[in-house]
Amino acid sequence: MHGCACHGVSISTPSMVVFAGNFYQDVDITWEMEESKNQYLYSKIDMQIKLVPGNSAGTVTAYYLRSEGSTWDEIDFEFLGNLSGDPYIVHTNVYTQARVIESNNFTLWFYIDGRPIREFKNLESAGVPYPKNQPMRLYSSLWNADDWATRGGLVKTDWSQAPFTASFRNLRANGCVWSNGVSSCKSNSSDNAWLSQQLDSTNQKRLRWVQKNYMIYNYCNDIKRFPQGLPLECTVRIKS
Repeated sequence: MHGCACHGVSISTPSMVVFAGNFYQDVDITWEMEESKNQYLYSKIDMQIKLVPGNSAGTVTAYYLRSEGSTWDEIDFEFLGNLSGDPYIVHTNVYTQARVIESNNFTLWFYIDGRPIREFKNLESAGVPYPKNQPMRLYSSLWNADDWATRGGLVKTDWSQAPFTASFRNLRANGCVWSNGVSSCKSNSSDNAWLSQQLDSTNQKRLRWVQKNYMIYNYCNDIKRFPQGLPLECTVRIKS
């Protein structure tokens, strides 16, 4: 990042209508989190994040989309802090109708610094829920999770290092703004070509490279966690 300890983080659902983004106009800030004023049904949202420097063990810097209600949809980035000099671990989670799906079959794309790290395909035809019907707000937060975040909770938060600070800047939200039950995207607009967007061959290779070299856990391979059989989304075979 050319000398900046920042990461350009992007959540992309299959939608991109240009929407001018200004952090202070688009975001409400409370004592514990930030949330976008707008809700988005489909969107590409980019944010530069500077994670907690130094000894960040026990902390989680979160950046996510979430709908309202008891059967919510959610798309997460969670950056798990670590001891000074150790790398951050990033979790990506997808919730559909309040059920977490952590699979590695990717339609919904996760990027860090412009490089795809995860793709989540729409498998509704096979009976796997997909988060496409509930508009979501963007949230960011920083919280203590030292019961699990660093080495499974073995390393606790060192409160002598407080305050812990994460910075967010250059929010850019390109998407379908949802207001009063109506989307800002016109279904017949020529600007909606992104609805059929796919990862090209170059980005498919980048995705495979990242997963081969950096992915440390894929729950679809965790047979011990699911002795009665892996979840459906892990076993569906996708036709090319």
